[in-house]
Amino acid sequence: MKLGLSRPLPQPRSLSRPVCMHCLSPKMVCETKIVAEDHDTIPGSKKDTVIVSSSQMWPSLSGGSAPSPAPPMPPPSTAAGEVAGEDGKKDHVCIREFHPAEQDTVRRIFYDGIMERIPNTAFRGLKQQPFTQLMYVLLALLCFVLTRCLLLTCFVPVFLLAMRYYYSRKVILTYLECALHTDMADIEQYYMKPPGSCFWVAVLDGNVVGIVAARGSEDDNTVELRRMSVDSRYRGKGIAKALGRKVLEFAVLNNYSSVVLGTTAVKVAAHKLYESLGFKHMGVVEHYVLPGMTHSLVEKMFFQLRYHRYRLQLREE
Repeated sequence: MKLGLSRPLPQPRSLSRPVCMHCLSPKMVCETKIVAEDHDTIPGSKKDTVIVSSSQMWPSLSGGSAPSPAPPMPPPSTAAGEVAGEDGKKDHVCIREFHPAEQDTVRRIFYDGIMERIPNTAFRGLKQQPFTQLMYVLLALLCFVLTRCLLLTCFVPVFLLAMRYYYSRKVILTYLECALHTDMADIEQYYMKPPGSCFWVAVLDGNVVGIVAARGSEDDNTVELRRMSVDSRYRGKGIAKALGRKVLEFAVLNNYSSVVLGTTAVKVAAHKLYESLGFKHMGVVEHYVLPGMTHSLVEKMFFQLRYHRYRLQLREE
């Protein structure tokens, strides 16, 4: 009796998108925006340890079976996954590469996300500016001393906040105009064609609901996470985290040593998101300057930005 030889099993295909040739080159440019407060050091500073860490964070990158059972992890942000929906239901979200036909939708999501920075910077941002708060209080007291009019003194804070909103809108609209006429004007040309860059969209129920981009620098072998934004109607579902993981997966597949990003966001939730992805806060730049700022004394009085920097070390060089 002859024993038939079984046919060799095909190698399992990675759940992540096919790696295009332009993604294999480490020639990228770096610049980002975000920061957290004290954060634990990134586990696994050595290369071998990082490989284990990466396979735990993104199971789709590991070809073999897990050596031991592990607690259930959130689904990887590869071709598809599940995110929390209303009433505890699971919604299927797909993270895939950008298509030129989605240019207008992507620009709208980016535009809406930046416009939210206007009131946040004007009002929430004031909490992070103790010197400015003190100056505003002194101006109100000075007004009372000079006029002895309580009504006029009460009007001073309203006037100061109105001026903060005016200058926040003025500066941020200038920045938005600049962004919409540079990389966001032609995403295909800026992110999809150059080596070592990519742009992804999150698709939920057939709609593009989130965006993120990656660019890197061959000088220090880093990837920058940038342009992340999620449609306000679809937030709270884990889509932003799935987009962030896609960039980290991209960095691991292409052997980058670290991922960097930066932000001027004042919302605590934005900073917690990056910390949850493993990023470490690297510092804060006070009085950060955006394109279009005039550096006038009045502008400095009513508009201030804090630029936070984050870094996730994947392996040692």
